[in-house]
Amino acid sequence: MKYWGFLVAKLVAASLLLAGLWTLVEPWLPRSEPFLNADLPPMGHDLAYTSAVWLFGLFAVGLLYLIALDQKYRCRSCLRRLRMPLARGSWNRMLLLGKPHTEYICPYGHGTLKVPEVHFTGKEPLAWAEHQDIWKELELIESGRR
Repeated sequence: MKYWGFLVAKLVAASLLLAGLWTLVEPWLPRSEPFLNADLPPMGHDLAYTSAVWLFGLFAVGLLYLIALDQKYRCRSCLRRLRMPLARGSWNRMLLLGKPHTEYICPYGHGTLKVPEVHFTGKEPLAWAEHQDIWKELELIESGRR
């Protein structure tokens, strides 16, 4: 729940930022003069106004993309950025070692995120694996190798 609340908070902050930026930019946008007693809206009829609105929209979409990209690589429990990317699988021995993917881990051991690098059947979802106590799991792996 905290994970989605943080996303909503970032989206609200971005919308407030964009609304504030629009109130600052809008008075500077050029207004077209009426032509043949027709007061047409400037969007689509005035190149400078249309270009400025298009650039503002491009900035807004870029900001939303960065928010989604940042949220994708955050821990689902503590909201910290995931670290330590580890490449797994093999491109040339895909059937033996599995499909190539990158695993990210929470610095506090809450879980790992598996991001696939190849998509055979369309867009595959990210796999979040939550760990109860990663340090005990690592001790078991280490003791099994000895």
